Amino acid sequence: MEYRNLGRSGLKVSEVALGGWVTFGHSVHDETMVHDIVKKAYDEGVNFFDQADVYARGRSEELMGAVLRDFPRHTLVVSSKVYWPMSDDVNDRGLSRKHILESVGKSLQRLGTDYLDIYFAHRYDETVPMEEIVMAFDQVIRDGKALYWGTSMWPAARIAQAVEFARANGLHAPVTEQPEYSMLRRERVEKEILPYTEGAGVGLVVWSPLAMGLLTGKYDNGLPEGARLTENENWGKNFLTEENIQKVRDLKPVADDLGITRAQLALAWLLRQKGVSSVITGATKVGQIEDTVKAAGVRLTEDVQSRIEDILNPA
Repeated sequence: MEYRNLGRSGLKVSEVALGGWVTFGHSVHDETMVHDIVKKAYDEGVNFFDQADVYARGRSEELMGAVLRDFPRHTLVVSSKVYWPMSDDVNDRGLSRKHILESVGKSLQRLGTDYLDIYFAHRYDETVPMEEIVMAFDQVIRDGKALYWGTSMWPAARIAQAVEFARANGLHAPVTEQPEYSMLRRERVEKEILPYTEGAGVGLVVWSPLAMGLLTGKYDNGLPEGARLTENENWGKNFLTEENIQKVRDLKPVADDLGITRAQLALAWLLRQKGVSSVITGATKVGQIEDTVKAAGVRLTEDVQSRIEDILNPA
């Protein structure tokens, strides 16, 4: 495993991380399977484990946390997120000071830890003043409930506003942004987010780096039963096009020439960006994490990157 600083902070995160979105508590309920997946990731050098309160309404945090507490806490980078509704109550949602400060304690309890390494604002909240949002996350850090905070799927202008307000007022600024980024979903990150975050020292930890599994090649010959893209109509519409499937097929010779899988190629391609600190993968089987962790340390030559670009954006 290779490790990178999280943006300009001193925190080091594994290039490949393990997250619990749409896996633990959704497609994976068996505690033994969760244990085996998380343990394999840890044994392979993964130190960054990403969660959110809304994943399976807290169950994902519970399942992952039950395994993580077996490991020395100082060897882990554990994150969670706040924003989405956790009940029907009007204040049990968003980024109000009330919801942030109440939610962090609940996540800590479910994860079974005294503190988070990173606490994310899971979306930007237009209904709350930026001053309140930044000051609330600063308070979480000053209370010792998190060490750093970050944003997820925020517009670049809002990230900049948070960073500038925090630095101008002696508060803890966000050190990371968690956007969606993959070979098949790249324009927003490359044109909007990275141009700001790289200069500001905000590191990216990206989600859905394999486009919900499409970039592994599992859809080359049709739609496998039970696959995530076939179960989620909205995601399926976004990704399951013949054009995308053909691009993934065309990437196979590139991966084969390098002696790696297409999943490893897709992750290494993201990690070519200096502004990307980590790629967050999911797993429903031990074999999947065994595959993805091997992307760490893979460096793509300019020639290989050119071949990939010709496939992704043919003339």
